[in-house]
Amino acid sequence: MKLGLHISNFTYPGGAAELGPDLARIAGAAEAAGFDRISVMDHFFQITMVGPKEHEMLEAYSTLGYLAACTSRVKLLTLVTGVVYRQPGLLAKAVTTLDVLSGGRAMLGIGAAWNEEEATGLGLDFPPLSERYERLEEALQICLQMWSGETKAYEGRHYRLAETLNSPPALSRPHPPILIGGSGEKKTLRLVAQYAQACNLFPGPDLAHKLDVLRRHCEEVGRDYDEIEKTALFNFDVGEQGERVEQTIDQLGHLAEMGFGVAHGSVKDVSSLRGLELIGERILPAITAR
Repeated sequence: MKLGLHISNFTYPGGAAELGPDLARIAGAAEAAGFDRISVMDHFFQITMVGPKEHEMLEAYSTLGYLAACTSRVKLLTLVTGVVYRQPGLLAKAVTTLDVLSGGRAMLGIGAAWNEEEATGLGLDFPPLSERYERLEEALQICLQMWSGETKAYEGRHYRLAETLNSPPALSRPHPPILIGGSGEKKTLRLVAQYAQACNLFPGPDLAHKLDVLRRHCEEVGRDYDEIEKTALFNFDVGEQGERVEQTIDQLGHLAEMGFGVAHGSVKDVSSLRGLELIGERILPAITAR
């Protein structure tokens, strides 16, 4: 199993003036520990599950570009881009730019978006859920067309592009991997089967059922279920002295037995770096050896 560091909290002791150096230290420590990837949220206000909305929140793709310059190996992605926050042509260009400047380390994490408060707060369109799913599928089609090298027009119900020119092209082949976040059985997991190289599911007692649903969608569209990377959200709290390391190893082992290849997770008190060091010293060797 591989681990991904998910940076969801930017409220550190040094405040805004030290955010850049703090992020550089965190990313460097995660890479040194052996994390496979680093992800950030695509939010503009802090979400209530993490902290008050007034807490610090950075724009995702600017942050990923900075993290690309601070690292050399880890994959970089949003977990996940809200489809209605950017026009798809601009999104494809942003991910392509990240891929080129990082040396081929970008992934496209994308979903239907959910935080209406931040969207309306900043004057962004936030259509009903059914339309957001329609836009999600069109955005996936547009990104794939731009990454294919095809420059013809795209005519969809919601998006119309006169010319899908994308130069320079992405370095990743055949294109930056697409991860679709969410557990919706009728639409989200169908889109995973049809378009994505990875899924990201929420933790819970129904994880095995969600994988069964994805398998059925793959059968219906003629997709090899095994070629899709299964990832799950996972919060790392190993304890100040590592007292929960063994429990964490067991939990990750259970995910691996179910078929998950990656656990994306926030690390408690990540700015202290101690949790990252414990994961590198004790957890990653254990789960790699299984």
